[in-house]
Amino acid sequence: MSNLIPVNEPVRRDAFGSSSRRLTVVDRFGIWLSGHEVRRTVGNFNQLRIADIGCGYHATFAQSILDDVRSAVLADITLSPALKAHPKVQPLEGYLPDVLSAVESGSQDLVMCISVLEHVWEPLAALKELRRILAPGGTCLLSVPTWRGKWFLEFSAFRLKTSPAEEMDDHKMYYDFRDFWPLLVQAGFLPHQIKCYRYKFGIGLFGVCRLV
Repeated sequence: MSNLIPVNEPVRRDAFGSSSRRLTVVDRFGIWLSGHEVRRTVGNFNQLRIADIGCGYHATFAQSILDDVRSAVLADITLSPALKAHPKVQPLEGYLPDVLSAVESGSQDLVMCISVLEHVWEPLAALKELRRILAPGGTCLLSVPTWRGKWFLEFSAFRLKTSPAEEMDDHKMYYDFRDFWPLLVQAGFLPHQIKCYRYKFGIGLFGVCRLV
């Protein structure tokens, strides 16, 4: 019997930021840039029902807004015990897209999936699930690395050792507008609902999809 892992089988066993994946300075700066863009886009989180998909072991960003939101669906491969015990949190541990089957359709005002899709074997299936759980009038925020960013990210990880090499080895895809925009449309977002632009000095794409 072969012990080879099928190409589409998940191989990660823990979430970003867990005890075995310590954050570097580059990681923390990237998290700050993403968080800044989310805050700039959303503005007010008061009483929003949010879902942070691929939030990380400690859900660093989601934790910073838990006092403001009405509820938070937090999903990743593993989550910290403190998050799972929080009264506002619906914790989900597992892989995309299957982990979202427990979330009611049209139930979330804000869905975030930041620096996650590049790690997913089936990004379109994941995007369709994100679209499904988004409430009418809601906003879905997405972030993916660009092909331009591939060189920088791999140089940082493999040469400078300032990023976890296992994170780069777990990347399944990089994106540009011509790669990303069609996926959003196939997932069910209409062209007039989609806004995409480069951020993080060009190494990332940020997508804003509003159900208006």
